[in-house]
Amino acid sequence: MAEEHLPHAHRSESESAETHHETSDVNIRGILGFGLGLIVIGIVLHFAVWVLFTYFNSREASSAAPEFPLAVSQGTRVPPEPRLQIHPREDLQDLRASEDAILNSYGWVDKNAGIVRIPIDEAMKLILQRGLPARQELK
Repeated sequence: MAEEHLPHAHRSESESAETHHETSDVNIRGILGFGLGLIVIGIVLHFAVWVLFTYFNSREASSAAPEFPLAVSQGTRVPPEPRLQIHPREDLQDLRASEDAILNSYGWVDKNAGIVRIPIDEAMKLILQRGLPARQELK
């Protein structure tokens, strides 16, 4: 009874060896036409958007920015201090060079109090010779 419902049950071996695909399932011409249509529509849309942006760009370029009368009278006014650094790397190099010059040279810190500045290398040598001062022990 199950064999009656199967469509391939009554075929002979010679018929099943000559199986073919169905030509009515897929319309290749329709699929290729649809894909080609999508490509053409995409190209047309890209061209339309390019024309639109070109128009907007030319319209924006033709309209001059309005000049404000108060801004014209101000000229080249600079903001108050502190201002942003224009060349931060060069400023840092200058700062480090001036600090190195101070650390490696002799000079007065306070002439009235008799406080002087000596180079770091000389200070290390003096500490090695004299030693560090020790704290007094409490009794």
